[in-house]
Amino acid sequence: MQNKFLKPVIYAAVLIAGMYLGIFIAKSNGIGSNIRSSDNTSLVNDVFSLIDKQYVDTVNLNALQTKAVTHVLESMDPHSEYIEPSILNEVNENLYGSFDGIGVSFRIEKDTITIIETIKGGPSEKVGILAGDRIVYVGDTLVAGTKVTNKDAMRLLKGPKKTKVDVKIKRRGIEELLDFTITRDAIPTYSLDVAYMIDDNIGFIKLSKFSQTTHKEFVDAVKKLQKEGMTQLILDLRGNTGGYLGEAVGIADEMLRDNNLIVYTEGEHRDRSYIFARHRGLWEDKDVAVLIDEGSASASEIVAGALQDNDRGVIIGRRSFGKGLVQEQFDLGENGAIRLTVARYYTPTGRCIQKPFSGDKTEYLLEEYARYETGEMFNIDSIHFADSLKYITPGGKTVYGGGGIMPDIYVPLENDSTQYFFNKMANAGVLFQYAFDYSDSHRKDIMNYGDAKTFNEKFVFNDAMFKELMKRTEDKNIKGNDADKGKARELAEPLFKAYVARNVFGDEAFYPIYEPMDEILQKAVEELKAEN
Repeated sequence: MQNKFLKPVIYAAVLIAGMYLGIFIAKSNGIGSNIRSSDNTSLVNDVFSLIDKQYVDTVNLNALQTKAVTHVLESMDPHSEYIEPSILNEVNENLYGSFDGIGVSFRIEKDTITIIETIKGGPSEKVGILAGDRIVYVGDTLVAGTKVTNKDAMRLLKGPKKTKVDVKIKRRGIEELLDFTITRDAIPTYSLDVAYMIDDNIGFIKLSKFSQTTHKEFVDAVKKLQKEGMTQLILDLRGNTGGYLGEAVGIADEMLRDNNLIVYTEGEHRDRSYIFARHRGLWEDKDVAVLIDEGSASASEIVAGALQDNDRGVIIGRRSFGKGLVQEQFDLGENGAIRLTVARYYTPTGRCIQKPFSGDKTEYLLEEYARYETGEMFNIDSIHFADSLKYITPGGKTVYGGGGIMPDIYVPLENDSTQYFFNKMANAGVLFQYAFDYSDSHRKDIMNYGDAKTFNEKFVFNDAMFKELMKRTEDKNIKGNDADKGKARELAEPLFKAYVARNVFGDEAFYPIYEPMDEILQKAVEELKAEN
């Protein structure tokens, strides 16, 4: 947000410089060539020249230009943004599908880099680094007890492919530090969290984003589950904030018949462009349920909207985020890049699901809280749509535009006062932290179960463990009566076991254990079984 004490001449430069940048990028990419920019260019140069030569204090023009670009893009819409050169690679890696590094996931635990998981077949696993190991030194740099941050750790551990990094590891049960030399390599970043069979017929696939490899990951997962007997599919897009449009189209095409419209886009400088299903998909004729919530955005909404508008499957959950703007990334060479909104996308019935933007980006991003305040998260009757936002699908179903995808079946949050104590404890991270500490100190015992399924069946969350959990809760000054604790005892066990299983056996171990607590997922299972 703009500083209200900004000098008028600087504020003018902020606005003008951003306008100039947008024109320059548009022209360099062959669009907007009919704009006459010579006057603007002269004005920008004159203003910055005056600031540089006449302003009362010393001014860092590069920093000022960065501020200018950032402010202007943010004022236009909530998704156009300037990406500084220093973070460009990091921003892109999340979508590219790979990066160069040592192949671990970690967290900073008690001021130490703690390995949560080594990537199978990755550089760290190959040299013998294990989950639970603590990194004490990276090269000659001490990183334990030095207030190391995630950014510091990433900077030290990541690097070009085939370069080497020396680390000293503290391993539980071994007194001396262990020395490892790791050769960095390309590390895949998967967008598919898990794919497994819920029962003999229903398969479950969860996607966390839409990266360059998402369509392939989805196809591989469907084929795998088909071999295991899948005849009905649950596709979980909750919390999936989007990514590449092409990957979303590819997945929708696997579930829609040829020539079904998937999405179309249109903008001031972009002609209307239609995208249709073009090939025989893997899942065109079989049951599918798509799960969405307030965290599902962009590419997730394209998939959900395409299926909903083509009367395909059932959409279950809560209203999605509401991002219907298309960004393209324009490279600025040494100056980084901008992601510029160039079009809006529309679902097959013509819905633009972009939610309103008042100009306040923080308010826009935190609009979810307004849904709590209005009661939408707890009661479908709190949601009202104007008649102008209603659309009819070819099959006669009413769907809604104006801000996100409204599911066919709405599953509100549980508004149960008896869960307040448990929710407060869980949201404070007490249960998560205890599960981490327990799995860290009992890793070998847990590994002896062999796999997550056996662990879930045989492991007992006993009274002594619950007592320790309550002690930690009280240490956080979170108080509850006997009834509160009784409810917490009931709810804590499956979530604790799911956290522990994930810490020891990997991310894919979490979902099958947590599944009975997941009301949206259980509703999808119920619906699919009713159709079977």
